[in-house]
Amino acid sequence: MSTVISVRVPKWVKEKLREYGVDIAEVVRKALLEELRKLEEREIDEELERIRRKLSGKLDPEELSRIIDEERWAR
Repeated sequence: MSTVISVRVPKWVKEKLREYGVDIAEVVRKALLEELRKLEEREIDEELERIRRKLSGKLDPEELSRIIDEERWAR
């Protein structure tokens, strides 16, 4: 399922893009998907930072590494 989004740009911009053979819909679609990816990455980074602060001082990195290694070898 998809939806239609309208955007206003100066007429000359549309004309110039058309002259260059630009698929405006594809450019807009890619730009919106890229923006969404960036927003989601930022949200994940913020959540990871929140978790890191919450766990700071509670986990020994060496112990965590050892546990991960043991789990990998157990597979």
